[in-house]
Amino acid sequence: MKLKAQIQDEAGLNRALMRIAHEIVEHNKGAENLCLVGVRRRGEPIARRIAENIQKIEDRTVPVGSVDISFYRDDLSRLQEMPELRRTELPFDVNDRDLVLVDDVIYTGRTARAAIEAIFSCGRPRSIQLAVAVDRGHRELPIRPDYVGKNLPTSRQELVEVRLPEFDGETGVYLMDTAK
Repeated sequence: MKLKAQIQDEAGLNRALMRIAHEIVEHNKGAENLCLVGVRRRGEPIARRIAENIQKIEDRTVPVGSVDISFYRDDLSRLQEMPELRRTELPFDVNDRDLVLVDDVIYTGRTARAAIEAIFSCGRPRSIQLAVAVDRGHRELPIRPDYVGKNLPTSRQELVEVRLPEFDGETGVYLMDTAK
């Protein structure tokens, strides 16, 4: 893959995640019933960052969990290798809670659908909202995020990478070209 452009640096991504935190608090009229659920892998640290921002805004700790969507994907039969299984960790009761599902990039909507199914296997939340760092378009399912850090129209030959120190040693959003 070839780097086409850096879309956001660390400061830009941090500002976007702070804005998302403010929007979540405003939409939910506070943080009293909120829980954040990060989609494994990159959604987890993004959810923690948003929770830290909500803590600064509301002076209230918001529980954070994570969900593994491996068995809920609709393309398991097309995957060449068996998916790597990670644990779903929801250290709170999801029933009657307002959950904000957090992921790095939304593309077709299939990951969000799988994450919603995984959450419903754990209980029945009052609501599920979706927050993403980047919306790149090309939806295949009628799923739309409630909170978006950056709208970035892309072609299908492009890839959006949200790089985080936990996995990549740096922070930023990059547009990559997958054409050979």
